[in-house]
Amino acid sequence: MTERHKQLQRHLLNQDLFREFTVSDYAFVKTLLFARKNLPEDEFRLFQKMFTVLNQSFPKPDILVYFHRNVDILLKNIGGRGREYEKDITPEYLTQIQQSYFEYFRNILSYPILIIDLNTIDFKSNKEHYEHVKYLISKNYQPGVHRISLVV
Repeated sequence: MTERHKQLQRHLLNQDLFREFTVSDYAFVKTLLFARKNLPEDEFRLFQKMFTVLNQSFPKPDILVYFHRNVDILLKNIGGRGREYEKDITPEYLTQIQQSYFEYFRNILSYPILIIDLNTIDFKSNKEHYEHVKYLISKNYQPGVHRISLVV
């Protein structure tokens, strides 16, 4: 958690004045959501206290984008990467992590959260899909959760 905090602090709190925005593939709250699922209760309470203090220094995002895929697709992608430390990830664990994100999102009312279901598209390899995802992200949204399912 402290390493992620330092990384994000360097990028978010020391921004270039000539850059309009920052895109990050990591939200600090991820540390809390994963800790909730992986730490014993007493350790999690301590972790949560530290998280609350550290998180106060970060600005709120203008928008948080969550790319959602079904667990079976995630497992296929994880297997394709071939990382040793990911080989024991179970469908149940991934489902729990996804549920943690959704529970967290329900409580955020101060900025928009865009959940984009990507089960049937490949924005990495298909330029049209990529452009469509970019367009969706660039739109203005009211605070709260917005869910969009992309179907091809």
